[in-house]
Amino acid sequence: MTTLPVRRAVVIVASTRAAAGRADDLTGPVIREWFEARRYDVPAPVVVADGEAVGRALAEALATSPDVIVTTGGTGVSPTDATPEQTRPLLDRELPGVAEELRRRGVAATPTAVLSRGVAGVAGRTFVVNLPGSRGGVRDGLEMLGDIVDHVVDQLDGGSHD
Repeated sequence: MTTLPVRRAVVIVASTRAAAGRADDLTGPVIREWFEARRYDVPAPVVVADGEAVGRALAEALATSPDVIVTTGGTGVSPTDATPEQTRPLLDRELPGVAEELRRRGVAATPTAVLSRGVAGVAGRTFVVNLPGSRGGVRDGLEMLGDIVDHVVDQLDGGSHD
């Protein structure tokens, strides 16, 4: 019997209120469960305040070389929303089509999804995606990622296009 390699994912939640204990994290556990259902090894979500703390959490996660990092929150137009700005400098290559499709699918559910500024790309051999902080945005984002995440990870591992 052949065993499949263990794939690893990290979930980072950008929420100043949740990081301070003033609100519950409603999206991180959903993303973690989604990865676990796909047999990824994924620790508890890392909850940090908006802003530079997101960049530090991303850098720390990247140092462990996971297959995938998904952030949630901090992608809107609020003055404290800075997840894309913290993510972009860490990427070797952006995947604009992923971010565009996340917004397109989100707009089908709610017009305000067009305001999401999330990015997606590759850092080393890690696929990094910013999802919105809303439960609906996460739901829509995970639905789309379900179509591509394993293929992206296979490609980053040197797999073929089959």
